[in-house]
Amino acid sequence: MENLKQFLVRHFEKILVVIILLASVLGTFYVEDKTLLLSFYFLPVVIASYFLGKRLGVLSALFSVLAVAVCIVVFPQHFLVSEQLISNILKLSSWGGFLILTSYAVGSLYEQKERQVEELKKAYIGILEILSKYIESKDSYTRGHSMRVSEYAKQIAIAMDLPRDSVETVRVAGLLHDIGKIEISGDVIQKAAALTPTERELINTHSERGAAILAKIGGVLKDVVPIVIAHHRYFEETLESSSEVFKTIPLGARIIAVADAFDAMTSDRPYRKGKPPWEALQEIIAQGGQQFDPGVVENFRRVVASQIGQI
Repeated sequence: MENLKQFLVRHFEKILVVIILLASVLGTFYVEDKTLLLSFYFLPVVIASYFLGKRLGVLSALFSVLAVAVCIVVFPQHFLVSEQLISNILKLSSWGGFLILTSYAVGSLYEQKERQVEELKKAYIGILEILSKYIESKDSYTRGHSMRVSEYAKQIAIAMDLPRDSVETVRVAGLLHDIGKIEISGDVIQKAAALTPTERELINTHSERGAAILAKIGGVLKDVVPIVIAHHRYFEETLESSSEVFKTIPLGARIIAVADAFDAMTSDRPYRKGKPPWEALQEIIAQGGQQFDPGVVENFRRVVASQIGQI
């Protein structure tokens, strides 16, 4: 049932166009006055052109013209009255021509809109990458960390069959999960020795600081904010709390937690050498159901195992 629901949501526009087209065709066959339904064909054609693009819009228009042509052959007496034969032919021809032109015009507007959206996406991605590089400029030892966490998180989300929008949200959250560190002294972040309790407490505020920064940007990153603020919450903590508390920890935050921990384990630091990927993976697996969400861990195991050949 859930798969059916996701299919219907994902292909809603196409299903709507098909339903309206079929209703139009059936109406053309069974309604007595056929010409009344000709204008109804503009509805599925406009919907197809606006939401699905020029190609599918024109195809819908051609299908409509073909369907009416079949009806003319089957019911010529309803379309081609002998007294007004030339007038009816001209009306039908102009109707078909306008239908195709409408689909082309609306489809062209759709493609223009898509190009503009794509340009905005590229600018958006570029800004995010600039932000992530600025974050990492605070700590030379973690250069590339945000990019790697983002990629790991994206792969986990894909392995979990999350919707495309959710995958993108998790990817962006991975890029920006440490943005709060820009408000913390570089001396503390780059400190080679063990942190004092006060310094550790300061570092631990970067999630809240980051969420506050992103919240100022507005709606474009509204889904990223809860992930950033919760990406250091342990899975075990939520189990010990009420089920309502667990629901407040986004799945994206649980994904970022695994990706972040894995990259931290495998990265070299001033005070230690990074662990081999297979060893870090085994530690992540051992913490499944405690520090990390076991469902996320299992999907991450499959992602990493395919890359390093470890099961």
